[in-house]
Order: sequence, then C-alpha cells, then structure tokens
Amino acid sequence: MLVSPSGPTRPERVARGIELLTGWGLRPVLAPNAYARRGYLAGDDSLRAADLNAAFADPEVRGVLCTRGGYGAQRVVDLIDMAAVRADPKVVAGFSDITALQFALWHGARLATVHGPGAAWLDHRLPESSAESLRAALMGAEPATVTAAETEETFPVRVPGSATGPLLGGNLCLLVSSIGTPDLPDLTGAILLIEEVEEPPYKVDRMLTQLRRAGLLAGVAGVAVGQFTRCADDWPVTIADVLTDRLGDLGVPVLGGLPIGHGTGQLTVGVGVPATLDATAGTLTVSPAVR
Repeated sequence: MLVSPSGPTRPERVARGIELLTGWGLRPVLAPNAYARRGYLAGDDSLRAADLNAAFADPEVRGVLCTRGGYGAQRVVDLIDMAAVRADPKVVAGFSDITALQFALWHGARLATVHGPGAAWLDHRLPESSAESLRAALMGAEPATVTAAETEETFPVRVPGSATGPLLGGNLCLLVSSIGTPDLPDLTGAILLIEEVEEPPYKVDRMLTQLRRAGLLAGVAGVAVGQFTRCADDWPVTIADVLTDRLGDLGVPVLGGLPIGHGTGQLTVGVGVPATLDATAGTLTVSPAVR
C-alpha cells in the first residue's frame, strides 16, 4: 500500500512509481488519503495515522511504501497501533522524514525497515540502478553491498577499519530531532547511517556536536556516511571537512561516499538488520530486511 505519512505528494510522480512497481509484478494500492493535503502536511494527523494503521492491520497488505518524506511523520508515530505491527510484520520503505517512522517501528515492534526511495518517483534522480536496488530490497533475499563512490562529496571522509552491528539511523536531522523521545535508538554497537540534504556545513557541525555531547556516538561500532546533498554555503568549509572533524576521532571505522540518501543514484538498504562496514575496502554490506 502506498501511504503519505509526512508531506503532500504529487500524483504524477506517484503514477510513475506505480508504473515501476507494477512492472515488477507488484500490486500497488493507494491509501485512501495518500493525496490529502493540509499545508505542508499530507492531510490531518488523524488521516495519515489512519492510513498507516489500516495498512498494518490488513492481512492482504504485505508492504507499506511511503510516497515521500517532507515533514510530519513525528506527529503521527504515537498514534500507530504497534500491536498490529507486531502481529503481522510487513516491509516498510521510505527515507528522509520517514526516518522518524522507522525509528518508531524499531522501538515499538523491533521491525526492520527499508531505507530507500519513495513511490513519488523521479527518473532524473533515480536511474535504473536505483530502481534495481529498491526492487532487490523489497523482493530479494540477498545481502546488499554498497560501494563508496568517488563522485560523492563525502567520499574523502574515511577512517580505515571494519565493524559489524545492526545498521541504524537515516536522516541526520531526524536522528537529532529524536533525542529525548522514546524512539531514539540505542546506538551502542551499531553501525550508524547518516545522510542529509540542504543543510549547510555549520548546521551539520551543530547536529553532530549535539550527538557527541549527548553521548550518542560514544558506543557506535562504526559510521556509514551517505549522501549530503546540496550541503554547502559561502564559508570556505566543505561538508567533508565537517564530517571528518566531527567523526574522525571517534576511534571507529568511518566510511563516506556511500550513494544512500537524497542524491542522484540513491541506493536502498535495510535498517535494523545486521551489517558490516569495511572502511578499508570501501564497502557497506547489509543483510536483507525482507525475509
């Protein structure tokens, strides 16, 4: 089922996503309020929560694919029927603001989810490799290996070494926004995944510094750095500079350049599943989220 837990979506982009999913042999169905709109939200909180709960309760629904991120998921996560989620686990896919929903599902039901593009598909940003990566994550049973790409701005960010642990995280803003909430994941022993869009380097510095001061990075096993898209301003400090400064002295492997996030060629990985970060080899290998 295609749902919109956050911001309002565009029907023409969702139509392209439906075409893609149908071509894979899936049967995408729009939630009743998928195209609702209330300012910067995809309808009232009650409508968005109702669509989620209906999808989680329907035994014929085997997957919940968010149309897009935006803003609003944190407003509805406390309304989710976690008993229904636990009773009939389904694959849930999305990214960006959907990180808040994924954290809530991990906390409330220990549900592994899928960090990848939503159904509001943009061909110019998501080439065939992106589509195949999402298809494999939704329908395959093999681990996914993502290799650091020299074309990514975060590629220079690296501390050699390797580590294993559950892959947790997603959008950096949503991780920071979860501090003090019940849904903040315990990152002890985890591979932390971070990505961001349109946040200047000093704001990324501020967020990472807050994570450090809150003690949240003290126990991580490693950090997987995805795409930091359009994260620049007029100061002579790059996003790679900030990431290296704030992550480079943690004493754990750190790997930048992973095409996971808001950038062109976005790839899909499971979160809440075992992963191996090999910063020396430049790879992140993630177990399937769908079993």
